[in-house]
Amino acid sequence: MAELRSRRGFLADVGRGTLVASLGSALAVDLGLSPALASIDKAGDRLTFGALEPLVALMQETPADKIIAAIVEKLRAGTPLRDLLSAGAFANARTFGGEDYIGFHTMMALAPAYHMANELPERRRALPVLKVLYRNTTRIQEFGGPSKEVLHQTKALCRLPDGRTGAEALRDAVRSKSVDAAESTFALIAEGGPADAFNELLLAVQDNTEVHRTVLPYRAWDLLGLIGREQAHTLLRQSVRYCVKSERDWPHGAEADRPRVILPRLLDQYKLVGRPLGHRKAEDGWVEKLSLAIFEGTPEQAADSAAAALAEGFAPEAVGEAVSLAANQLLLRDEGRTGKQIQNGKPAGSVHGDSIGVHASDSANAWRNMAAVANPRNAVACLVLGAFQVSWDRVNRGGDFLKWQPRPHPDTLESVRTTDPAQLRDELRAAIRSNEQSRACALVSRYGESGGDPEALFHLLLGFAVSEDGSLHAEKFYRTVREEFASTRPAFRWRHVIALARVTASEYGRTAAGYDEACELLKV
Repeated sequence: MAELRSRRGFLADVGRGTLVASLGSALAVDLGLSPALASIDKAGDRLTFGALEPLVALMQETPADKIIAAIVEKLRAGTPLRDLLSAGAFANARTFGGEDYIGFHTMMALAPAYHMANELPERRRALPVLKVLYRNTTRIQEFGGPSKEVLHQTKALCRLPDGRTGAEALRDAVRSKSVDAAESTFALIAEGGPADAFNELLLAVQDNTEVHRTVLPYRAWDLLGLIGREQAHTLLRQSVRYCVKSERDWPHGAEADRPRVILPRLLDQYKLVGRPLGHRKAEDGWVEKLSLAIFEGTPEQAADSAAAALAEGFAPEAVGEAVSLAANQLLLRDEGRTGKQIQNGKPAGSVHGDSIGVHASDSANAWRNMAAVANPRNAVACLVLGAFQVSWDRVNRGGDFLKWQPRPHPDTLESVRTTDPAQLRDELRAAIRSNEQSRACALVSRYGESGGDPEALFHLLLGFAVSEDGSLHAEKFYRTVREEFASTRPAFRWRHVIALARVTASEYGRTAAGYDEACELLKV
Protein backbone atom coordinates (compact mmCIF):
# COMPACT_ATOMS: atom_id res chain seq x y z
CA MET A 1 0.00 0.00 0.00
CA ALA A 2 2.87 2.36 0.74
CA GLU A 3 4.06 1.91 -2.85
CA LEU A 4 0.60 2.67 -4.24
CA ARG A 5 0.14 5.72 -2.04
CA SER A 6 3.55 7.22 -2.78
CA ARG A 7 3.39 9.87 -5.49
CA ARG A 8 7.19 9.73 -5.67
CA GLY A 9 7.01 5.99 -6.36
CA PHE A 10 4.27 6.59 -8.90
CA LEU A 11 6.37 9.09 -10.82
CA ALA A 12 9.41 6.82 -10.64
CA ASP A 13 7.38 4.05 -12.25
CA VAL A 14 6.18 6.43 -14.93
CA GLY A 15 9.81 7.38 -15.61
CA ARG A 16 10.71 3.72 -15.81
CA GLY A 17 7.99 3.22 -18.43
CA THR A 18 9.37 6.17 -20.40
CA LEU A 19 12.85 4.64 -20.27
CA VAL A 20 11.51 1.32 -21.53
CA ALA A 21 9.81 3.12 -24.40
CA SER A 22 13.02 4.95 -25.36
CA LEU A 23 15.22 1.84 -25.15
CA GLY A 24 12.90 -0.48 -26.99
CA SER A 25 11.43 -3.65 -25.52
CA ALA A 26 14.23 -6.02 -26.59
CA LEU A 27 16.98 -4.06 -24.85
CA ALA A 28 14.70 -3.43 -21.88
CA VAL A 29 14.25 -7.18 -21.47
CA ASP A 30 18.00 -7.68 -21.57
CA LEU A 31 18.45 -5.02 -18.87
CA GLY A 32 15.71 -6.56 -16.72
CA LEU A 33 13.50 -3.49 -16.99
CA SER A 34 10.68 -5.09 -18.95
CA PRO A 35 10.49 -8.88 -18.55
CA ALA A 36 7.26 -9.47 -20.44
CA LEU A 37 5.95 -6.58 -22.50
CA ALA A 38 2.92 -7.69 -24.48
CA SER A 39 3.80 -8.15 -28.14
CA ILE A 40 2.09 -9.50 -31.23
CA ASP A 41 2.59 -13.06 -32.43
CA LYS A 42 3.98 -12.96 -35.98
CA ALA A 43 1.51 -15.68 -36.96
CA GLY A 44 -1.47 -13.47 -36.25
CA ASP A 45 -2.81 -10.87 -33.85
CA ARG A 46 -2.34 -12.85 -30.64
CA LEU A 47 -0.73 -11.11 -27.68
CA THR A 48 2.35 -12.86 -26.34
CA PHE A 49 4.45 -12.08 -23.27
CA GLY A 50 8.12 -12.52 -24.01
CA ALA A 51 10.13 -14.62 -21.59
CA LEU A 52 7.02 -15.31 -19.51
CA GLU A 53 5.03 -16.73 -22.43
CA PRO A 54 5.71 -20.40 -21.50
CA LEU A 55 4.36 -19.75 -18.00
CA VAL A 56 1.36 -17.88 -19.41
CA ALA A 57 0.62 -20.86 -21.66
CA LEU A 58 0.98 -23.16 -18.64
CA MET A 59 -1.73 -21.19 -16.82
CA GLN A 60 -4.08 -21.36 -19.81
CA GLU A 61 -3.49 -24.85 -21.15
CA THR A 62 -2.85 -27.07 -18.11
CA PRO A 63 -5.94 -29.05 -17.02
CA ALA A 64 -7.35 -27.55 -13.84
CA ASP A 65 -6.83 -30.75 -11.85
CA LYS A 66 -3.10 -30.65 -12.65
CA ILE A 67 -2.34 -26.95 -12.36
CA ILE A 68 -1.43 -26.85 -8.65
CA ALA A 69 1.07 -29.70 -9.03
CA ALA A 70 2.54 -27.97 -12.10
CA ILE A 71 2.94 -24.67 -10.26
CA VAL A 72 4.48 -26.32 -7.20
CA GLU A 73 6.96 -28.07 -9.48
CA LYS A 74 7.91 -24.69 -10.96
CA LEU A 75 8.38 -23.25 -7.47
CA ARG A 76 10.65 -26.12 -6.48
CA ALA A 77 12.68 -25.57 -9.64
CA GLY A 78 13.30 -21.97 -8.58
CA THR A 79 10.65 -20.00 -10.47
CA PRO A 80 9.83 -16.92 -8.37
CA LEU A 81 6.30 -16.68 -7.01
CA ARG A 82 6.02 -13.20 -8.54
CA ASP A 83 6.68 -14.63 -12.03
CA LEU A 84 3.91 -17.18 -11.55
CA LEU A 85 1.56 -14.45 -10.39
CA SER A 86 2.49 -12.31 -13.42
CA ALA A 87 1.85 -15.23 -15.77
CA GLY A 88 -1.54 -15.79 -14.18
CA ALA A 89 -2.40 -12.12 -14.64
CA PHE A 90 -1.42 -12.17 -18.31
CA ALA A 91 -3.32 -15.41 -18.94
CA ASN A 92 -6.37 -13.89 -17.26
CA ALA A 93 -6.18 -10.64 -19.23
CA ARG A 94 -5.61 -12.37 -22.57
CA THR A 95 -8.46 -14.81 -21.98
CA PHE A 96 -11.18 -12.66 -20.43
CA GLY A 97 -10.36 -9.05 -21.28
CA GLY A 98 -12.36 -7.86 -18.28
CA GLU A 99 -15.63 -9.25 -19.65
CA ASP A 100 -16.19 -12.41 -17.57
CA TYR A 101 -17.61 -12.15 -14.05
CA ILE A 102 -15.51 -14.88 -12.43
CA GLY A 103 -12.58 -13.94 -14.64
CA PHE A 104 -12.32 -10.31 -13.58
CA HIS A 105 -12.99 -11.18 -9.94
CA THR A 106 -10.05 -13.57 -10.13
CA MET A 107 -7.84 -10.87 -11.62
CA MET A 108 -8.84 -8.54 -8.78
CA ALA A 109 -7.76 -11.22 -6.26
CA LEU A 110 -4.23 -11.66 -7.63
CA ALA A 111 -2.46 -8.67 -6.07
CA PRO A 112 -4.24 -9.15 -2.70
CA ALA A 113 -3.16 -12.81 -2.74
CA TYR A 114 0.46 -11.80 -3.27
CA HIS A 115 0.31 -9.23 -0.48
CA MET A 116 -1.20 -11.93 1.75
CA ALA A 117 1.63 -14.29 0.80
CA ASN A 118 4.16 -11.81 2.13
CA GLU A 119 2.48 -11.90 5.54
CA LEU A 120 2.90 -15.68 5.85
CA PRO A 121 5.85 -17.82 6.98
CA GLU A 122 8.07 -19.04 4.16
CA ARG A 123 6.65 -22.57 4.14
CA ARG A 124 3.07 -21.32 3.68
CA ARG A 125 3.81 -18.29 1.52
CA ALA A 126 2.61 -19.75 -1.77
CA LEU A 127 -0.81 -20.84 -0.47
CA PRO A 128 -2.93 -17.74 -1.23
CA VAL A 129 -1.38 -17.37 -4.69
CA LEU A 130 -1.88 -21.06 -5.48
CA LYS A 131 -5.50 -20.76 -4.40
CA VAL A 132 -6.18 -17.89 -6.80
CA LEU A 133 -4.15 -19.36 -9.66
CA TYR A 134 -6.16 -22.58 -9.35
CA ARG A 135 -9.36 -20.53 -9.62
CA ASN A 136 -7.84 -18.68 -12.57
CA THR A 137 -6.98 -21.79 -14.60
CA THR A 138 -10.27 -23.48 -13.71
CA ARG A 139 -12.22 -20.54 -15.09
CA ILE A 140 -9.98 -20.24 -18.16
CA GLN A 141 -10.68 -23.89 -18.97
CA GLU A 142 -14.42 -23.41 -18.42
CA PHE A 143 -14.34 -20.32 -20.63
CA GLY A 144 -12.74 -22.20 -23.53
CA GLY A 145 -9.02 -21.62 -23.12
CA PRO A 146 -6.80 -20.07 -25.81
CA SER A 147 -9.40 -20.54 -28.55
CA LYS A 148 -11.71 -18.05 -26.81
CA GLU A 149 -9.21 -15.30 -26.00
CA VAL A 150 -10.70 -11.82 -25.85
CA LEU A 151 -7.63 -9.55 -25.93
CA HIS A 152 -5.88 -9.28 -29.29
CA GLN A 153 -3.83 -6.71 -31.15
CA THR A 154 -5.44 -3.31 -31.29
CA LYS A 155 -4.43 -0.37 -33.49
CA ALA A 156 -4.18 3.09 -32.01
CA LEU A 157 -6.00 6.06 -33.47
CA CYS A 158 -3.76 8.29 -35.54
CA ARG A 159 -4.95 11.34 -33.60
CA LEU A 160 -7.68 12.45 -31.23
CA PRO A 161 -10.88 14.03 -32.56
CA ASP A 162 -10.66 17.80 -32.90
CA GLY A 163 -11.37 19.65 -29.70
CA ARG A 164 -11.35 16.53 -27.49
CA THR A 165 -8.84 15.54 -24.84
CA GLY A 166 -7.82 11.91 -24.61
CA ALA A 167 -10.06 11.40 -21.58
CA GLU A 168 -13.04 13.00 -23.33
CA ALA A 169 -12.50 11.01 -26.51
CA LEU A 170 -12.30 7.77 -24.55
CA ARG A 171 -15.44 8.59 -22.60
CA ASP A 172 -17.25 9.42 -25.86
CA ALA A 173 -16.19 6.07 -27.32
CA VAL A 174 -17.35 4.20 -24.23
CA ARG A 175 -20.70 5.98 -24.27
CA SER A 176 -21.08 5.05 -27.94
CA LYS A 177 -20.84 1.40 -26.76
CA SER A 178 -18.16 0.66 -29.35
CA VAL A 179 -15.40 -1.65 -28.12
CA ASP A 180 -13.28 -0.97 -31.22
CA ALA A 181 -13.51 2.80 -30.86
CA ALA A 182 -12.75 2.66 -27.14
CA GLU A 183 -9.83 0.26 -27.62
CA SER A 184 -8.19 2.29 -30.41
CA THR A 185 -8.61 5.52 -28.46
CA PHE A 186 -7.13 4.00 -25.32
CA ALA A 187 -4.20 2.55 -27.29
CA LEU A 188 -3.32 6.08 -28.43
CA ILE A 189 -3.66 7.43 -24.89
CA ALA A 190 -1.48 4.65 -23.47
CA GLU A 191 1.40 5.72 -25.73
CA GLY A 192 1.78 8.65 -23.33
CA GLY A 193 2.75 6.30 -20.48
CA PRO A 194 1.13 4.71 -17.43
CA ALA A 195 0.10 8.00 -15.79
CA ASP A 196 -1.83 9.14 -18.85
CA ALA A 197 -3.40 5.72 -19.33
CA PHE A 198 -4.62 5.60 -15.75
CA ASN A 199 -5.81 9.18 -15.37
CA GLU A 200 -7.56 9.48 -18.72
CA LEU A 201 -9.32 6.16 -18.22
CA LEU A 202 -10.81 7.46 -14.97
CA LEU A 203 -13.09 9.95 -16.73
CA ALA A 204 -14.95 7.03 -18.35
CA VAL A 205 -14.90 5.02 -15.13
CA GLN A 206 -16.53 7.93 -13.28
CA ASP A 207 -19.64 7.82 -15.48
CA ASN A 208 -21.13 5.16 -13.18
CA THR A 209 -20.46 4.07 -9.61
CA GLU A 210 -21.29 0.39 -10.12
CA VAL A 211 -18.92 -1.61 -7.91
CA HIS A 212 -16.97 -3.55 -10.52
CA ARG A 213 -16.53 -0.52 -12.76
CA THR A 214 -15.04 1.17 -9.69
CA VAL A 215 -12.82 -1.57 -8.26
CA LEU A 216 -11.46 -3.10 -11.49
CA PRO A 217 -9.14 -0.20 -12.46
CA TYR A 218 -7.78 0.12 -8.93
CA ARG A 219 -7.00 -3.58 -8.59
CA ALA A 220 -5.39 -3.56 -12.04
CA TRP A 221 -3.25 -0.59 -10.99
CA ASP A 222 -2.31 -2.31 -7.73
CA LEU A 223 -1.31 -5.40 -9.71
CA LEU A 224 0.89 -3.26 -11.96
CA GLY A 225 2.90 -2.41 -8.86
CA LEU A 226 3.93 -6.07 -8.77
CA ILE A 227 4.37 -6.93 -12.43
CA GLY A 228 5.51 -3.57 -13.86
CA ARG A 229 3.85 -0.27 -14.80
CA GLU A 230 4.92 -0.88 -18.42
CA GLN A 231 2.05 -3.37 -18.51
CA ALA A 232 -0.48 -0.56 -17.95
CA HIS A 233 -2.02 -0.77 -21.42
CA THR A 234 -2.57 -4.53 -21.27
CA LEU A 235 -4.11 -4.61 -17.81
CA LEU A 236 -6.12 -1.37 -17.98
CA ARG A 237 -7.64 -2.44 -21.32
CA GLN A 238 -9.76 -4.77 -19.21
CA SER A 239 -11.35 -1.79 -17.51
CA VAL A 240 -11.98 -0.08 -20.86
CA ARG A 241 -13.80 -3.15 -22.14
CA TYR A 242 -15.73 -3.54 -18.90
CA CYS A 243 -16.93 0.06 -19.15
CA VAL A 244 -18.20 -0.54 -22.69
CA LYS A 245 -19.90 -3.77 -21.65
CA SER A 246 -21.59 -2.07 -18.71
CA GLU A 247 -22.80 0.73 -20.99
CA ARG A 248 -24.49 -1.94 -23.09
CA ASP A 249 -25.85 -4.07 -20.25
CA TRP A 250 -26.98 -1.51 -17.67
CA PRO A 251 -30.19 0.52 -18.04
CA HIS A 252 -29.81 4.23 -18.62
CA GLY A 253 -31.99 7.10 -17.50
CA ALA A 254 -32.10 9.93 -14.97
CA GLU A 255 -31.66 7.58 -12.00
CA ALA A 256 -28.87 5.35 -13.36
CA ASP A 257 -26.93 8.23 -14.90
CA ARG A 258 -27.06 10.62 -11.94
CA PRO A 259 -23.25 10.65 -11.43
CA ARG A 260 -22.88 12.13 -14.94
CA VAL A 261 -24.94 15.12 -13.85
CA ILE A 262 -23.99 15.49 -10.20
CA LEU A 263 -20.20 15.28 -10.51
CA PRO A 264 -19.73 18.08 -13.11
CA ARG A 265 -22.18 20.28 -11.20
CA LEU A 266 -20.32 19.89 -7.90
CA LEU A 267 -16.90 20.31 -9.47
CA ASP A 268 -18.12 23.59 -10.97
CA GLN A 269 -20.12 24.75 -7.93
CA TYR A 270 -17.20 24.34 -5.55
CA LYS A 271 -14.54 25.31 -8.12
CA LEU A 272 -12.64 22.08 -7.47
CA VAL A 273 -10.94 21.83 -10.86
CA GLY A 274 -7.66 23.68 -11.25
CA ARG A 275 -7.10 24.31 -7.57
CA PRO A 276 -4.42 22.61 -5.46
CA LEU A 277 -5.47 19.83 -3.13
CA GLY A 278 -5.94 20.96 0.46
CA HIS A 279 -3.78 20.11 3.47
CA ARG A 280 -6.10 21.14 6.30
CA LYS A 281 -5.96 18.62 9.13
CA ALA A 282 -9.17 17.14 10.47
CA GLU A 283 -9.96 16.29 14.08
CA ASP A 284 -11.52 12.93 14.95
CA GLY A 285 -14.90 14.54 15.59
CA TRP A 286 -14.89 16.18 12.16
CA VAL A 287 -14.17 12.87 10.42
CA GLU A 288 -16.94 11.15 12.40
CA LYS A 289 -19.40 13.92 11.55
CA LEU A 290 -18.60 13.82 7.82
CA SER A 291 -18.81 10.02 7.85
CA LEU A 292 -22.33 10.15 9.30
CA ALA A 293 -23.38 12.87 6.84
CA ILE A 294 -22.28 10.64 3.97
CA PHE A 295 -23.92 7.55 5.44
CA GLU A 296 -27.24 9.17 6.42
CA GLY A 297 -27.71 11.62 3.56
CA THR A 298 -29.19 11.13 0.12
CA PRO A 299 -26.65 10.34 -2.61
CA GLU A 300 -26.72 13.99 -3.72
CA GLN A 301 -26.26 15.21 -0.13
CA ALA A 302 -23.41 12.77 0.48
CA ALA A 303 -21.59 13.90 -2.66
CA ASP A 304 -22.18 17.54 -1.71
CA SER A 305 -20.75 16.96 1.78
CA ALA A 306 -17.54 15.52 0.36
CA ALA A 307 -17.22 18.29 -2.25
CA ALA A 308 -17.78 21.00 0.36
CA ALA A 309 -15.12 19.49 2.64
CA LEU A 310 -12.60 19.44 -0.21
CA ALA A 311 -13.49 23.04 -1.10
CA GLU A 312 -12.84 24.03 2.51
CA GLY A 313 -9.30 22.77 2.08
CA PHE A 314 -9.47 19.59 4.11
CA ALA A 315 -6.89 17.02 3.09
CA PRO A 316 -8.19 14.38 0.66
CA GLU A 317 -6.92 11.69 3.05
CA ALA A 318 -9.33 12.90 5.75
CA VAL A 319 -12.29 12.93 3.34
CA GLY A 320 -11.28 9.45 2.18
CA GLU A 321 -11.28 8.22 5.78
CA ALA A 322 -14.85 9.47 6.19
CA VAL A 323 -15.98 7.75 2.99
CA SER A 324 -14.48 4.41 4.06
CA LEU A 325 -15.95 4.67 7.56
CA ALA A 326 -19.38 5.37 6.08
CA ALA A 327 -19.11 2.26 3.90
CA ASN A 328 -17.98 0.27 6.92
CA GLN A 329 -21.31 1.07 8.61
CA LEU A 330 -23.16 -0.88 5.92
CA LEU A 331 -21.27 -4.01 6.90
CA LEU A 332 -21.52 -3.47 10.64
CA ARG A 333 -25.29 -2.82 10.48
CA ASP A 334 -26.37 -5.31 7.80
CA GLU A 335 -28.93 -7.87 9.02
CA GLY A 336 -27.58 -10.37 6.50
CA ARG A 337 -29.10 -12.15 3.53
CA THR A 338 -32.79 -12.91 3.40
CA GLY A 339 -35.24 -14.15 0.77
CA LYS A 340 -33.89 -14.15 -2.78
CA GLN A 341 -30.47 -12.99 -1.56
CA ILE A 342 -29.87 -16.48 -0.12
CA GLN A 343 -27.82 -18.64 -2.49
CA ASN A 344 -25.73 -21.77 -2.43
CA GLY A 345 -22.76 -20.97 -0.20
CA LYS A 346 -24.42 -17.75 1.01
CA PRO A 347 -26.98 -18.78 3.66
CA ALA A 348 -29.50 -16.66 5.55
CA GLY A 349 -27.81 -14.01 7.67
CA SER A 350 -24.50 -14.24 5.79
CA VAL A 351 -22.57 -11.16 4.71
CA HIS A 352 -19.58 -12.58 2.83
CA GLY A 353 -19.11 -12.53 -0.94
CA ASP A 354 -21.00 -9.87 -2.86
CA SER A 355 -22.91 -8.45 0.12
CA ILE A 356 -23.76 -4.78 0.19
CA GLY A 357 -21.21 -4.08 2.92
CA VAL A 358 -18.31 -5.92 1.30
CA HIS A 359 -19.03 -4.30 -2.05
CA ALA A 360 -19.36 -0.84 -0.49
CA SER A 361 -16.14 -1.22 1.50
CA ASP A 362 -14.18 -2.47 -1.50
CA SER A 363 -15.55 0.41 -3.59
CA ALA A 364 -14.70 3.05 -1.01
CA ASN A 365 -11.22 1.59 -0.69
CA ALA A 366 -10.80 1.74 -4.47
CA TRP A 367 -11.97 5.35 -4.75
CA ARG A 368 -9.70 6.31 -1.86
CA ASN A 369 -6.64 4.59 -3.29
CA MET A 370 -7.20 5.91 -6.81
CA ALA A 371 -7.55 9.43 -5.39
CA ALA A 372 -4.15 8.99 -3.72
CA VAL A 373 -2.30 8.48 -7.02
CA ALA A 374 -4.49 10.35 -9.53
CA ASN A 375 -4.12 13.89 -10.78
CA PRO A 376 -5.87 16.60 -8.70
CA ARG A 377 -9.04 16.69 -10.83
CA ASN A 378 -9.48 12.92 -10.59
CA ALA A 379 -8.54 12.88 -6.92
CA VAL A 380 -11.47 15.11 -5.94
CA ALA A 381 -13.80 13.38 -8.41
CA CYS A 382 -13.00 9.97 -6.91
CA LEU A 383 -13.78 11.13 -3.38
CA VAL A 384 -17.01 12.90 -4.34
CA LEU A 385 -18.20 9.80 -6.21
CA GLY A 386 -17.05 7.56 -3.35
CA ALA A 387 -19.35 9.47 -1.01
CA PHE A 388 -22.18 9.31 -3.55
CA GLN A 389 -21.77 5.56 -3.95
CA VAL A 390 -21.96 4.76 -0.22
CA SER A 391 -25.25 6.59 0.14
CA TRP A 392 -26.60 5.20 -3.14
CA ASP A 393 -25.88 1.66 -1.92
CA ARG A 394 -27.67 2.32 1.37
CA VAL A 395 -30.71 3.85 -0.30
CA ASN A 396 -31.07 1.46 -3.23
CA ARG A 397 -29.89 -1.96 -2.08
CA GLY A 398 -32.67 -2.68 0.42
CA GLY A 399 -32.74 -2.78 4.21
CA ASP A 400 -33.36 -0.21 6.93
CA PHE A 401 -29.77 0.65 7.71
CA LEU A 402 -30.59 3.89 9.51
CA LYS A 403 -32.58 1.96 12.12
CA TRP A 404 -30.29 -1.05 12.42
CA GLN A 405 -27.55 -0.65 15.02
CA PRO A 406 -23.87 -1.22 14.22
CA ARG A 407 -22.06 -4.19 15.69
CA PRO A 408 -20.86 -4.95 18.25
CA HIS A 409 -24.26 -4.74 19.95
CA PRO A 410 -24.04 -3.72 23.65
CA ASP A 411 -25.45 -6.99 25.03
CA THR A 412 -23.00 -9.09 23.00
CA LEU A 413 -20.10 -6.88 24.00
CA GLU A 414 -21.12 -7.18 27.65
CA SER A 415 -20.91 -10.98 27.39
CA VAL A 416 -17.17 -10.78 26.63
CA ARG A 417 -15.61 -10.97 30.09
CA THR A 418 -11.90 -11.28 29.43
CA THR A 419 -9.45 -8.60 28.34
CA ASP A 420 -6.51 -10.96 27.89
CA PRO A 421 -5.42 -10.72 24.23
CA ALA A 422 -4.40 -14.38 23.91
CA GLN A 423 -7.71 -15.58 25.36
CA LEU A 424 -9.63 -13.17 23.14
CA ARG A 425 -7.89 -14.59 20.07
CA ASP A 426 -8.73 -18.13 21.17
CA GLU A 427 -12.37 -17.20 21.68
CA LEU A 428 -12.43 -15.40 18.31
CA ARG A 429 -11.12 -18.52 16.57
CA ALA A 430 -13.91 -20.55 18.19
CA ALA A 431 -16.57 -17.95 17.30
CA ILE A 432 -15.47 -17.95 13.65
CA ARG A 433 -15.62 -21.73 13.49
CA SER A 434 -19.13 -21.60 14.94
CA ASN A 435 -20.21 -18.87 12.45
CA GLU A 436 -21.03 -16.54 15.36
CA GLN A 437 -20.79 -13.23 13.55
CA SER A 438 -21.96 -10.95 16.36
CA ARG A 439 -19.70 -12.56 18.95
CA ALA A 440 -16.73 -12.32 16.59
CA CYS A 441 -17.40 -8.59 16.27
CA ALA A 442 -17.60 -8.15 20.04
CA LEU A 443 -14.37 -10.06 20.64
CA VAL A 444 -12.42 -7.95 18.16
CA SER A 445 -13.87 -4.77 19.61
CA ARG A 446 -12.74 -5.79 23.09
CA TYR A 447 -9.35 -6.83 21.69
CA GLY A 448 -8.81 -3.37 20.22
CA GLU A 449 -9.94 -1.65 23.42
CA SER A 450 -7.54 -3.83 25.43
CA GLY A 451 -4.51 -2.84 23.37
CA GLY A 452 -4.04 -6.23 21.72
CA ASP A 453 -1.37 -6.59 19.06
CA PRO A 454 -3.07 -6.02 15.70
CA GLU A 455 -0.51 -8.13 13.83
CA ALA A 456 -1.32 -11.20 15.93
CA LEU A 457 -5.02 -10.73 15.20
CA PHE A 458 -4.47 -10.18 11.49
CA HIS A 459 -2.40 -13.36 11.40
CA LEU A 460 -5.35 -15.29 12.82
CA LEU A 461 -7.80 -13.76 10.32
CA LEU A 462 -5.36 -14.24 7.45
CA GLY A 463 -5.40 -18.00 7.97
CA PHE A 464 -9.14 -18.09 7.33
CA ALA A 465 -8.91 -15.68 4.38
CA VAL A 466 -6.51 -18.15 2.77
CA SER A 467 -8.35 -21.38 3.57
CA GLU A 468 -11.96 -20.32 2.92
CA ASP A 469 -13.64 -19.84 -0.44
CA GLY A 470 -15.14 -16.43 0.33
CA SER A 471 -17.29 -16.44 -2.82
CA LEU A 472 -14.66 -14.59 -4.91
CA HIS A 473 -14.15 -11.84 -2.32
CA ALA A 474 -12.02 -13.28 0.52
CA GLU A 475 -8.64 -12.07 -0.71
CA LYS A 476 -9.81 -8.68 -1.91
CA PHE A 477 -11.73 -7.85 1.26
CA TYR A 478 -8.91 -8.98 3.55
CA ARG A 479 -6.59 -6.64 1.66
CA THR A 480 -9.15 -3.82 1.79
CA VAL A 481 -9.26 -4.06 5.58
CA ARG A 482 -5.47 -4.28 5.83
CA GLU A 483 -5.16 -1.07 3.82
CA GLU A 484 -7.95 0.74 5.66
CA PHE A 485 -6.56 -0.18 9.08
CA ALA A 486 -3.15 1.20 8.10
CA SER A 487 -4.56 4.48 6.76
CA THR A 488 -7.30 5.20 9.32
CA ARG A 489 -6.69 7.08 12.55
CA PRO A 490 -6.49 5.09 15.82
CA ALA A 491 -9.90 6.27 17.06
CA PHE A 492 -11.71 4.43 14.23
CA ARG A 493 -9.39 1.86 12.64
CA TRP A 494 -10.65 -1.12 14.65
CA ARG A 495 -14.09 -0.76 13.06
CA HIS A 496 -12.60 -2.16 9.86
CA VAL A 497 -11.18 -5.19 11.67
CA ILE A 498 -14.53 -5.79 13.39
CA ALA A 499 -16.09 -5.93 9.91
CA LEU A 500 -13.42 -8.39 8.74
CA ALA A 501 -14.10 -10.62 11.74
CA ARG A 502 -17.79 -10.63 10.87
CA VAL A 503 -17.16 -11.55 7.24
CA THR A 504 -14.71 -14.25 8.32
CA ALA A 505 -17.28 -15.82 10.66
CA SER A 506 -19.85 -15.61 7.87
CA GLU A 507 -17.73 -17.38 5.26
CA TYR A 508 -16.22 -20.11 7.44
CA GLY A 509 -17.04 -23.72 6.59
CA ARG A 510 -16.58 -23.61 2.81
CA THR A 511 -12.95 -24.51 2.11
CA ALA A 512 -11.54 -23.03 -1.08
CA ALA A 513 -11.17 -25.35 -4.07
CA GLY A 514 -7.57 -26.47 -4.44
CA TYR A 515 -6.54 -25.43 -0.93
CA ASP A 516 -6.21 -28.93 0.53
CA GLU A 517 -4.19 -30.13 -2.45
CA ALA A 518 -1.89 -27.12 -2.18
CA CYS A 519 -1.32 -27.80 1.52
CA GLU A 520 -0.53 -31.44 0.80
CA LEU A 521 1.95 -30.65 -1.98
CA LEU A 522 3.66 -27.93 0.05
CA LYS A 523 3.69 -30.24 3.10
CA VAL A 524 2.14 -27.65 5.41
